[in-house]
Amino acid sequence: AAWAKLLPNAKIIPIAALHHTNTQELLEAIQSALPEGPTYYPKDQLTDRPERFFVSEIIREKILEQYHQEIPYSVEIIVDYFKEGTNREGAPITRIGATIYVARKTQKPIIIGRKGEAIKKLGTESRKAIQTFLDTNVFLELHVKIRENWRDDERMLKHFGYTS
Repeated sequence: AAWAKLLPNAKIIPIAALHHTNTQELLEAIQSALPEGPTYYPKDQLTDRPERFFVSEIIREKILEQYHQEIPYSVEIIVDYFKEGTNREGAPITRIGATIYVARKTQKPIIIGRKGEAIKKLGTESRKAIQTFLDTNVFLELHVKIRENWRDDERMLKHFGYTS
C-alpha cells in the first residue's frame, strides 16, 4: 500500500522469491516493459567472438588452475593456427597451435616444468576442455616465448588486442 501511494502509476507485484510466488508474473511484466532492441547477430549464434578467442581463454583458464599465483597474470596466449581437417583414419580433427608469452625469463621454465611435465599437463587439460567446447578431436601444440615486459610495450599490447 505504501509503494502504491508513492508510485501511483507503477504496477506493484508482491513476490516471494524463496517460494516462487509471483516470480513468473514479475518476469513477464519486466519483459513486456522492455523495448525491442536491434539484433546484433543471428539467433543461433551464441556470441560475436571467434572460436580462437575461446581457445585462448581455455588455455588461460588452465594456466590459472595449474600455476596459481606464480605465473597467470604475466602471460598472454596467441592462437597461431586453427585448422580443421581429418586424421589418418578420416575422422574430423582440429589442429591448433598456440604460443604462451611470458614477461620474464624466469617464467618460461616454470611454465615448461621439470622435463616438460608442467606444459604437458597444461596441454592435456587444455586439449580436453577445447575438445568438449568444439565437440571434435583436437591436436594441440603449445609453445612458450619470452617477451620481456610485454605489458609495458605499446606494440605488443596492440598485437595482443589490448589497444586499437
